[in-house]
Amino acid sequence: MTQPSLSFSQKLADLLGRVYPDLDPHILASHVVDAFWPEGTHRRKRSRVPGNRLWSEQDALLITYGNSLIDGKHKPLDLLHDFLVTRLKGVVNGVHILPFFPYTSDDGFAVTDYRAVNPQLGDWADINRIGEAFLLMSDLVLNHVSSQGPWFNAYRQGIAPYDKFFFEASPEDDLSMVVRPRTTPLLQEVDTVAGPKHVWCTFSHDQIDVNFKNPEVLLEFLRIIRLHIDMGVRILRLDAVAFIWKEPGTPSIHLPQTHAIVRLIRLLCDFTTEPVVLLTETNVPKAENLSYFGNRNEAHAVYNFPLPPLILHALQSGTARYLNKWQQGMPPAQLGCAYLNFSASHDGIGMRPAEGVLPEAEKDKMIETVKSLGGLVSMRMLADGTESPYEINCTFYEALRGTFRGEDDWQFDRFICSQTIVMSLEGIPAFYIHSLLATPNDHDQVARRGMNRAINRHRWDYPTLLAQLDDPDSPQARVLGALSARLKLRARQVAFHPNATQFTLNLDERIFGVWRQSLDRDQSIFALHNVSDEVVNVVASSLNMIEDEDWVDLLSGERIESTGEDIVLQPYQCRWITNRAPR
Repeated sequence: MTQPSLSFSQKLADLLGRVYPDLDPHILASHVVDAFWPEGTHRRKRSRVPGNRLWSEQDALLITYGNSLIDGKHKPLDLLHDFLVTRLKGVVNGVHILPFFPYTSDDGFAVTDYRAVNPQLGDWADINRIGEAFLLMSDLVLNHVSSQGPWFNAYRQGIAPYDKFFFEASPEDDLSMVVRPRTTPLLQEVDTVAGPKHVWCTFSHDQIDVNFKNPEVLLEFLRIIRLHIDMGVRILRLDAVAFIWKEPGTPSIHLPQTHAIVRLIRLLCDFTTEPVVLLTETNVPKAENLSYFGNRNEAHAVYNFPLPPLILHALQSGTARYLNKWQQGMPPAQLGCAYLNFSASHDGIGMRPAEGVLPEAEKDKMIETVKSLGGLVSMRMLADGTESPYEINCTFYEALRGTFRGEDDWQFDRFICSQTIVMSLEGIPAFYIHSLLATPNDHDQVARRGMNRAINRHRWDYPTLLAQLDDPDSPQARVLGALSARLKLRARQVAFHPNATQFTLNLDERIFGVWRQSLDRDQSIFALHNVSDEVVNVVASSLNMIEDEDWVDLLSGERIESTGEDIVLQPYQCRWITNRAPR
């Protein structure tokens, strides 16, 4: 006999019991419900069943800071809204606005007030306006808060409940196994009314880790999530979620309690009347990253973090050997789950996800090539006290100005190929604003701010940008025009649904190719990408195209004979060969 499914209350109590075994889970569950569904709100009677209806082939996201566009006169969020409506309508349908709250450092990731919009950007009305026109993603920075914010100031003064809001440890604790993404000391000594304390700082000494062992911390973040949902947020990005539970003597990453908390938030989201997608940000190797899908009961979506370094390597080396090998070993996302595909973000090109995929010698070639093109490298501290490359800091457009052999004239074609790969893969594509705008490296910002990541966080003067976009010969106009055309075309192909079937093609190693088939099996697309500066011929019969179908390359309009002559790909050319071209 099949076991009856657990009720919402039973599931919630079970998860809380795993995280807080010493507390009454039913009493705590009532507090959770009150925090997430305060008076005036209510939950669904039944949970959403995992499926593929939370996203479609029409979904594509822009990643941007709230002030990536400025003019000194208007609110940056007004300018962002104008850019979205006038330049990206029909190109993307969603936008991830990176932390738009008051903060003290790390470009927004040291939050002082989760309930307010940074007044230098605008206000909640501006966020609402964007959320009414585009699918809105916000950051839940739930691992740490600003050392200068009201929570930590109250902690130092011993004011309840904040006196127990932060994770304390002792320098005598065994911290040798703790996984760190930074090289700064893990513990920071601070003065409090109760005497000196050592607080845990996974990232920087201005970012103090909160203590989820205190259920009041969880409840507070649930109230914050509710506010964001009420303000129009429909995708919640759980920033640095892998680190939220700490235990001295362990790596303090991916601990069971962390996964249980993600499952708890997913459970709540599955019962919201609003369709909310949970996205985990875990910049770690593949198996660790995929663990956040859980059993279809944790994240709806995870970042496809190996893509940026592997796409970059393929186009710098001229071989898709490692990209192909990795893709062949990637499982399809479980029902109710999806990958978020990207090549660039506000952070650098992470090197940890390439562990076990790219040989050290190949990673070294990438790093040296990017350095020769004006890029930078950030390091992380290993357990033995040594340092290892953590990320490459460079705009993706600039990183493709050359190859392992040096600079050449193929930058535009190489870059468009890189972004077309992102569009072709199983999952939801996302594009950093500085990729869409072919933004050059900003060395002035690096020098001014003393931070490597500033190289990829340029702030465009909006009138200057508009002038560039109106000049058809500018890199900005050429790149945005080419990518916009492909994204509009992509949105009309059911074979590009995030969960449509995908199979990696075994072709010439200079070709990265995948076969996509729509959920109803009606449309097939053979997506081919030449990652080299050489002309490559693909035998038509190797694609296994159905003979009685009419095949056409969506990108060139060329008719393709399934048993005809070789399919020719010029340097960095991409082809989307389909049997069901939209009319």
